[in-house]
Amino acid sequence: MDAAEDTPRPSGAREDPDHPGWWCWDDVPADSFAAQTGKLIFRPDGPGRGVVRMFPTEKHLNLGGSIHGGAVMSFIDMALFGGGRCAGMSRAHYVTLDLTTKFLARGKAGVPLDAHVELVKQTRSLAFLQGVVSQDGEPCYSFSGTLKKLRDNS
Repeated sequence: MDAAEDTPRPSGAREDPDHPGWWCWDDVPADSFAAQTGKLIFRPDGPGRGVVRMFPTEKHLNLGGSIHGGAVMSFIDMALFGGGRCAGMSRAHYVTLDLTTKFLARGKAGVPLDAHVELVKQTRSLAFLQGVVSQDGEPCYSFSGTLKKLRDNS
């Protein structure tokens, strides 16, 4: 395994040219569901921790003017993968087994959301994660989730 494979970053990630010290994915197909979340950037945040940032826009709002719950859940689901890998989760293909989110405050467009992801425990086939999403330093959502590592059948 070379040094690049030892770096705790998500597969397909590259350094983000607009945000030094952060990584991003640039291979998300434009017509995919994942692309609807918009650009995400991520970085390690100390042992066992990662941060994933979303830039919510007007298209992410519900009819009441807050970030739509579905947009929040999609962001957090993707943050489990990007933040988990930055936190030291082993390199593999995972699927989400469960995700629980508590809505603490309304999110708004035009201000970044930061998902602070903690890798609580990793077993041979599962990764347990938790965290808080903040906006302007205030907690908006808390979450916990479990990812299942898939076997490579190739």
